[in-house]
Amino acid sequence: MAENTTTQTPQPEQRNQRGGQRDNRRGPRRPEIAPEEKQFDERVVHIDRVARVVKGGRRFRFRALVVVGDRKHKIGVGLAKGADVTAAVSKATDVAKKHMVLIPVDKGTVPHEAEAKVGGARILVKPAAAGTGLIAGGVVRTVLEVAGISNALSKSLGSTNKANTAYATIAALQTIAPRSKWITTANNKKAEKSAKTTAKSEA
Repeated sequence: MAENTTTQTPQPEQRNQRGGQRDNRRGPRRPEIAPEEKQFDERVVHIDRVARVVKGGRRFRFRALVVVGDRKHKIGVGLAKGADVTAAVSKATDVAKKHMVLIPVDKGTVPHEAEAKVGGARILVKPAAAGTGLIAGGVVRTVLEVAGISNALSKSLGSTNKANTAYATIAALQTIAPRSKWITTANNKKAEKSAKTTAKSEA
């Protein structure tokens, strides 16, 4: 006679209990950390490898050109060297943040035409109507974007050296006088004041 063999199948309740125990072992999920918003817009414009001749041969280092701005008319340029690219960029960023300047902007463009020369680079910046955009290339475009200028015309009239071009652009923007300090605006204010005083005296 054949022996009767009985196989015991696990009950579904036991499976659910085991699964529940595994889920309970897991701790609470970590809260998601939102990425911090950067206060400044940092742009690496150019990186060079430079060599220094020493007694044993050449010693290579890296030089970085960085433009930093808050897109609210504040901007700075930094140039620094380092043993590697990361060190050079961090040093140049610190230099740019220490030498930031405030640029006068009127309705998204520069108030008037400006020109400056640094070394062999000569940069011309002109105001533009709304919707024109930035008609500039290379380093000049980067500087204007980071400064928060949305409409402007520019022309590079000299050397194409990126470091000199960046410093010449900053120098040109620094020569701009705000609209409130224009001679015509001051004369108009004086005329308005004189007209008000005459009207009061006549009354």
